[in-house]
Amino acid sequence: MIASDAIRVERPTTDSRLFAHTRLDAIPALASLFHLTYFFALFFLYPRVPLWVMLILGFIYSLMINANINGIGHNFIHNPFFRSPLLNRLFGIVQSVACCFSQTYYDAVHMQHHKGNADRPDENGQTVDWISIYKHGDHGEPENPWGYVFLSFFRDDVGAIRKELRKRGNGDLTWGNIELAAFATTLFIMFLFNWRYVIFYFLPFFYLGHCFSYLNGYFRHYGANPDKPIAWGVSSYGKIYNWLFFYNGYHAEHHFRPKVHWTKMEGFRRSIADLQKQEGVRVINHAHMLGFLDPNLPRRGERVVAVESAGSSAS
Repeated sequence: MIASDAIRVERPTTDSRLFAHTRLDAIPALASLFHLTYFFALFFLYPRVPLWVMLILGFIYSLMINANINGIGHNFIHNPFFRSPLLNRLFGIVQSVACCFSQTYYDAVHMQHHKGNADRPDENGQTVDWISIYKHGDHGEPENPWGYVFLSFFRDDVGAIRKELRKRGNGDLTWGNIELAAFATTLFIMFLFNWRYVIFYFLPFFYLGHCFSYLNGYFRHYGANPDKPIAWGVSSYGKIYNWLFFYNGYHAEHHFRPKVHWTKMEGFRRSIADLQKQEGVRVINHAHMLGFLDPNLPRRGERVVAVESAGSSAS
């Protein structure tokens, strides 16, 4: 047994009849409700406030989508907040309307992400992880960040996601479709009242928010080691960043043990710090969304050069 196999994770417990793990999950739950309120407030304010104010508010909404998907929604996938299955389903609808996507469909994509852990393409050019940064790269290198950030939104294979949800056989496909219908109906009603708001204002900021999310995802794995479980992710330990994203900045730790609750992440990191150092886990100083500012950012193509150099030496 290697050291990593012996690591055990303390799970939070609570006597709450409402929350499944800890009453602190009220914080992300309330943050989600605030996001939903903000979503509707934008529609109300659009014809009533100056354009420059709406542009600022729209940009904030884009940032909120990023924080919600990678903070609230992400933690909800791994550790659903509530004891009641129905309440968890209803919360999924809240999430879906606030971010205009299906929380359950996101669950399927994210679980596939953990099956592959940003793996490199196999001999047939396929990755297990549907959103691996290597999937559309060349020679086993990550894709150009511009392509990943701005094109990933259009690459989701809805058929594959539906197939995965159907395999679960637990009603996820039905609830995922309910979530899709909930946000689609909401947008359609908004469109009927103010089509200019939806087309020229909301959709661009909605798309930008999801691009921000993919930007986060790119630098959570760029420079990581897909061949070492403890180094599958790249971590960033800024306090404010992790408060806003509910400790998803601890991304190497998360991929190493995905079920660690966000309230236990700091302690878990301390327990494996020596092993991380030994295995070369990558850490950056900026929030992942600003990972391109890291002064020690590996250059794309370095691995290709190293492999070619090794081949030349061997011959």
